[in-house]
Amino acid sequence: MTRPFQIGDRIIDNRVVLAPMAGISNSAFRLTVKEFGAGLVYAEMISDKGIIQNNKRTLDMLYIDERENPIALQIFGGEKETLVEAAQYVDKYTNADFIDINMGCPVNKIIRCEAGAKWLLEPDKIYEMVSAVVEAVDKPVTVKQRIGWDEEHIFAVENAKAVEAAGGAAVAIHSLTRLQMYEGKANWDVIRQVKENVSIPVIGNGDVAEPIDAKRMLEETGVDGVMIGRAALGNPWMIYRTVKYLETGEEVPEPTGVEKIDVCLLHFERLMQLKGEKVAVREMRKHTAWYLKGIRGSGPARAAVNEAETKEEFLEIMQSFQTQLKNG
Repeated sequence: MTRPFQIGDRIIDNRVVLAPMAGISNSAFRLTVKEFGAGLVYAEMISDKGIIQNNKRTLDMLYIDERENPIALQIFGGEKETLVEAAQYVDKYTNADFIDINMGCPVNKIIRCEAGAKWLLEPDKIYEMVSAVVEAVDKPVTVKQRIGWDEEHIFAVENAKAVEAAGGAAVAIHSLTRLQMYEGKANWDVIRQVKENVSIPVIGNGDVAEPIDAKRMLEETGVDGVMIGRAALGNPWMIYRTVKYLETGEEVPEPTGVEKIDVCLLHFERLMQLKGEKVAVREMRKHTAWYLKGIRGSGPARAAVNEAETKEEFLEIMQSFQTQLKNG
């Protein structure tokens, strides 16, 4: 079940894929997850206008560590000209393997720009936009989309066919509608329908919380890859456990609290290198809450991290809690 699959001319070693998550999937997070065995990782969505306006913060988001490949850099935008220009920049100046177009983001700020999930109502626009990007770049172009706008407007099959006809190399399907945002039960049946109607690789996304869910998705939908998002937050072991389970059926145990803190500290070091101490300490607040989730007695450490402002404070809190765990 972990046999490789191919997107364009790139071989993906296994079927476990890290989802793009806004505000989370930067290089520090991706590399940490990649080292746990992900076959493919996606970067967080990046604004086309930010790229072409040379916005420093946006361009910094294009950074890729060479150990991350294969990787898809995801862009979003509502106008063909700017989307194409941004894609050409990514094509020329980054070592991404794929250029992914976001057609799934449900938040109003993105929808108002005629981007993200707004396209789900217009298969013709999808064809027009994707074909324009495909013609303008050398790297394979992929698309991540939701199954539809709402229950009455589920055009996932038509939209995926439009992606394929436009020259798209793969499509990832998030099994919720735009109206559902991030809540509700995933509709894997629509993913199966998409897989049955296109010949390009299909990656399924939604409600994969445990390794057995990934196996079920592969069996029930026939997808080429399984995308894992929130289940990997503070828990890159989910990726390793899923790869192992698909390979051998072996159920690898959950990590210990001490092991979780080791990886949390590694993640923090990488985030400091990427964004500097001040930003890293603040961004690690949410990540630390995820890493410490479920560890008995972690409440005071989580609360203290939320007040930490310096590297020294952060390390002191985490290392002393780790020592406490080691001493039982």
